[in-house]
Order: sequence, then structure tokens, then C-alpha cells
Amino acid sequence: MPMTAPLVRDERGGLLTFLEHQRQAVRNASYGLSDAQARLTPTPSGLSIGGLVTHLVYSERAWIDRVESLPPGEASFEEYVASFALPQTQTLLGALEDYERAGARTDKVIGGIGDLGACVPLPQAPWYPDPEGCTVRWVLLHLIEETARHAGHADIIREALDGALSGPLMAAAEGWPEDGWVKPWRPST
Repeated sequence: MPMTAPLVRDERGGLLTFLEHQRQAVRNASYGLSDAQARLTPTPSGLSIGGLVTHLVYSERAWIDRVESLPPGEASFEEYVASFALPQTQTLLGALEDYERAGARTDKVIGGIGDLGACVPLPQAPWYPDPEGCTVRWVLLHLIEETARHAGHADIIREALDGALSGPLMAAAEGWPEDGWVKPWRPST
């Protein structure tokens, strides 16, 4: 994947392309980490890379459930907070596989919707934008925003863990040759 999102030809493709670009940034931040490293919280926020992956799975599934008009789960505040941690029973690889599946579902559901302006009902809560609901388009833009925010968090956390930066991590994850511009990341020995 290029360092910037690929060119797009239409709105739906553009939104999904930018969402996938941000998902890839999160995956790149996790590249080469052990499960123990993925659970580390080296910044004052208390966030970990593994926790960010599990939270993004949680968020993307919940929003696409709403788009599909599935009955909302009865998630508690504690479950929401727990979504920011990689459980001891799960590996980073397993979380990343869940993230791939959540993304594939989003892409399939959105690809099958004829009108991005279709209404998505929302429950009454002060943090939702409108008591009448939002649109599929808004959900996609929100997922891009949330994923990009957490991709930035993941970049900072990764740099705090071992000094790795997003460009070299992407180059390593994608097997780029060393060309003088970007040197692929390698674990320190």
C-alpha cells in the first residue's frame, strides 16, 4: 500500500479506500510485536497497540451492526472500557485476524448498500449527533475518523516501545527494498 491513500474514482470507493488505508496503518504499527509488547502501555494514556486493535474491532462491528439494523447488544460501560485491552486469552495475531474479518464485513455491507444517504437509527444519547439518526455516509466518515485517531495513537505507542516509525514499519511489513528513502524496520538485536 502506498504511504498515501490510492486514488479513488467514486465516493463509496473513496470512503472505503481511506478507511482501509487507516486500518493498514494500525496493522503496520503492530508489525513485529510479540503478544507481551502488544499489551504494553508506555504512554500516560494507558493505551496499548493490542488494545487499540481490539477496540477498533469492537467499534467497527458495533457501527456495522447499526447499519444492518441488527439489535444492539447490551454492552456496558465496563465492556466498552475493556475493549481497549488485549485480553490475556487472545493473541495479537488473533486480534489482527478479527480486525481483518471486521473490515471485510464492513466492506461487504457497505458495498451492498444502494444509498449512502440511507438513515441509520441511533439510540437517544448525548454523544450521538442527531436523535433522528445518521446516514451510512456519516458512519463511514466516523469509522475513518476513529481509525485514524487510533492509528496515530498506535504510532506514538510503537515509537515509545522501540523507536519504530510508521514508514519503516510499512516498508518492513510490505517487504520493500531498501532504497535510500525508506529503510525497512528491523528488530534490534
